Amino acid sequence: DFCEKIKKLGYLVKLDTNGSNPEMLKKLINEKLAKRDSLSSLTSLPRSGSSLIDYVAMDIKAPKAKYSEAAGVKVDIKKIEESIDILKKGKVDYEFRTTVVPTILEKEDILKIAQWIRSAKKYYLQNFRPEKTINPKFEKIKPYPQEYLLEIQRAVSPFFEACQVR
Repeated sequence: DFCEKIKKLGYLVKLDTNGSNPEMLKKLINEKLAKRDSLSSLTSLPRSGSSLIDYVAMDIKAPKAKYSEAAGVKVDIKKIEESIDILKKGKVDYEFRTTVVPTILEKEDILKIAQWIRSAKKYYLQNFRPEKTINPKFEKIKPYPQEYLLEIQRAVSPFFEACQVR
C-alpha cells in the first residue's frame, strides 16, 4: 500500500534491502500498480501495470562462509541467494553493494563475493566509515585506504557490467 501511494504521487521508489526476505522482494517487484485514476491519465504519473518499486539496492555483507559473522546474526544464506537470483532476472533495475569493513573483509573475501554474484549489472564497494556504529568497537576501526579499494575494484570489475568504489 505504501509503495503504491508513493508511486501514485509520481515518485520513483527505491528499496534498500539486506536480501533476507525474498518473498517480499518478489512481491514488490511483481505486484503492479493498480488501475490509475482519471488524474494520473492527465499527468506524467506512472502508468498502471508498472512495478511498485523502480530500483533495488541490496547489501552483500560477505562471502557465504562468513555471512552470519559479518551480519552479526544467524543468516539463512539460501534466502540471500534467492534474493540475488530474483534481482539478476532483471525485472527491476538493481545494484549489489558491499561495505568493506577492515577486520571483517579483505580482498580475498571481495573476490569470493564477485564470483558468487558474477554477471550482476552493478556492484559497488563502499568504504567503511567508523561513525555512529551500532557496536562501539567499530568506531575504533580505521577504514581501508582508498587505493586498496581501487585495487580490489580493478580485480573484480571484469565480473560486472559496472563496478565502482563509493
